[in-house]
Amino acid sequence: MSSSLLAACLWALSASLIAMGPVRWHWRAAWALIVTGVPILGWVTLQNGPWVGLLVLAGGMSVLRWPLIFLLRRLRALGRDAE
Repeated sequence: MSSSLLAACLWALSASLIAMGPVRWHWRAAWALIVTGVPILGWVTLQNGPWVGLLVLAGGMSVLRWPLIFLLRRLRALGRDAE
């Protein structure tokens, strides 16, 4: 296993441990996971190719689904305001 995939697995493990923690930590931890996850995703894609990168992206999106849902809602609302 490459070092980038090991880092992605550690990221997923830490996300799972954070999810078991108190709810008051979730949003702050979500921002920390996003900030650390984006460079790891780029590293995985660089070392293992785009298909593995897409799989890691899908895994990260499933872990961080609520920030993604709120982002899509906000973008949809901005699109309606522009019309």
